[in-house]
Amino acid sequence: MRAWWLVLWLVSPPIQAELALYLADASSLTPVQRQASEQLLAQVYRLLPPTFIQRLNQKVAVSWQDDLPAQVYGRARTHHLELNRGFLATLADGSALHTPTGRKHGTLHQELVATLIHELTHFYDRAALWSEPQKSHYSHCQQQLKRLGRVGISEACRTQSERQYSLSDDPQLLDLAGWNQQPGQRGQRSTENGYQVRNPDIYELSNPREFVAVNLEYFLLDPEYACRRPSLYRYFQQHFAWQPKNPACSEDYPLINAGQDFGRKPLLRLNPQRVYEVDYLIAEANQEWASRWGHSMLRLVICAPNRPLGPACRLDLSHHLVLSFRAFVNDVQLSSWDGLVGEYPSRLFILPLDQVIEEYTRMELRSLASVPLKLSRTHIQHLVQRSIELHWSYDGTYYFLSNNCAVETLNLLRSGTQHPKLQTLDNIFPNGLLELMNTRGLADYSKLDDPKEALRLGYRFDSYRERYERMLGILQQRLGIPEKTLEAWFALTPAQRGAWIAQADLPSSAALLLLEQGAYYQRLLAARDEVKNRYLSRSSNAELLNQADETLRAMLANSGYLSRPAELLESSGYGIPQADEWTALEQATQQRQQTLKHLGTQLDQQVRQLLNGSSLKQLEAIEANLAHIAQHLRDLHQKQGGFRLP
Repeated sequence: MRAWWLVLWLVSPPIQAELALYLADASSLTPVQRQASEQLLAQVYRLLPPTFIQRLNQKVAVSWQDDLPAQVYGRARTHHLELNRGFLATLADGSALHTPTGRKHGTLHQELVATLIHELTHFYDRAALWSEPQKSHYSHCQQQLKRLGRVGISEACRTQSERQYSLSDDPQLLDLAGWNQQPGQRGQRSTENGYQVRNPDIYELSNPREFVAVNLEYFLLDPEYACRRPSLYRYFQQHFAWQPKNPACSEDYPLINAGQDFGRKPLLRLNPQRVYEVDYLIAEANQEWASRWGHSMLRLVICAPNRPLGPACRLDLSHHLVLSFRAFVNDVQLSSWDGLVGEYPSRLFILPLDQVIEEYTRMELRSLASVPLKLSRTHIQHLVQRSIELHWSYDGTYYFLSNNCAVETLNLLRSGTQHPKLQTLDNIFPNGLLELMNTRGLADYSKLDDPKEALRLGYRFDSYRERYERMLGILQQRLGIPEKTLEAWFALTPAQRGAWIAQADLPSSAALLLLEQGAYYQRLLAARDEVKNRYLSRSSNAELLNQADETLRAMLANSGYLSRPAELLESSGYGIPQADEWTALEQATQQRQQTLKHLGTQLDQQVRQLLNGSSLKQLEAIEANLAHIAQHLRDLHQKQGGFRLP
């Protein structure tokens, strides 16, 4: 009895606490075992947030059991916690403090502490912790639904009663945990969770209840939790109105720049406080089946070093980054059916803005609109933090109709900002999502009202189609070419277009040069499709095909880290990498980039050999045209008295 009252004195002060922990089998323990057990319970009690203790109004018995599997540390019953008796001797003699387990918490003693926190969290999570009016409403709701013969009574009434303290059914927690809202399903949650990598314990993905229990372990026990999972740390901090003591986190976050320039350093540092604004960046639709509603992205307007936050940061284009959810294709098969049924991984690519502009405006001839979102400084900083968390932990599945770029972007905005106007937003189309955000006052569409000013200030990036059409007008005016449309001009052979070079003056030569560059890009796109189709049909030279196959697969194997950087640190840590992981990251990324640079050059040479004779001749003829026009421009400039152009 004296031992029982000692535990009550240690772990349940009557003035403050409502949770009481006690040893149910104290009489069966030796004095040393009992003392070690009491100290374990007292330690756990001291770690719990005060509000956790106050709200969990239960007496919880703890006992040591012989029937638990060897690898199981403990489990929860209705009002009873069981610990594995196989670990009791090690706890009693003190060696548990130094016994490694090979698990994330380190020692056997810490695993026992974590087990108690984990199971107590289940008690806390499922306790009926409602106010009296909520309890009354819940009871009335059940009676009404029973009279109506309705099914799903408990779930329907729980929603109406707005359970106050539960964690695992809190929409905000579910957004952060990765069980996202399903489009068009009125708030129903997906059963898939894309946070598959860099987990503290993969068991957290079993269901939301286990996610809460696992993460509360780390919230209370890991001093780095605030730095590795800042969004979840902030959630628990706000929920309990309390936080454990933790060291300060770095202001910079690591990210991998997935740009195509393999000569640059891919590992970057990003300070959220350097992000001036976040734009909704949308590529206009085209005729491709997967792009007819546009493509949604987020643009981080990052200020250049030493520039204060302000509108001038919008002109620091070389520092801006784009967050783009895309289907990662780990082979050359691009199937529309696969995109519909979810055969491709969906990943968050972090790309340089200038590459995105080049990709859409010059290659695909699609304009970009960059619409500022009306977010507070706090919203922006939390959104950037959340983006970095996704960058290191997310590896989802792409579905064209339910988990596409618009859905993923909305999920990121919702979980990153927790903005109330985003919570009920629901749209699967990039252009539809922008319209809804504009209607709700979340997007500043007025920046696009003046097209010239929008271009000048970087709110819009026009398609090269518009430039090409202006150049075509110059040729019609100065050379009298008969072609009326851009498509008709590009449909000419290189020789037919080249025939106009000799009679071109300076303005028309410049127009010819830009148009021929456009023809070259269009031919490159066609060549890419041709190589893909020939590769798939295996109709090319077997030796060349095998060489290209080997090189292409090596590139894909080495480039996956650009969208899934966690593979560089498979065996260490969880969440956002910390200082002790930076050295390994720097070495791994430098090695991968060197390999990709070499493979890229090699593949360029091999792919050109896979083109059929006609396509290769067209590419070479366009290249000859470009060289001819450039020389013609130099000659004209010199004849008119200018200095000789290089």
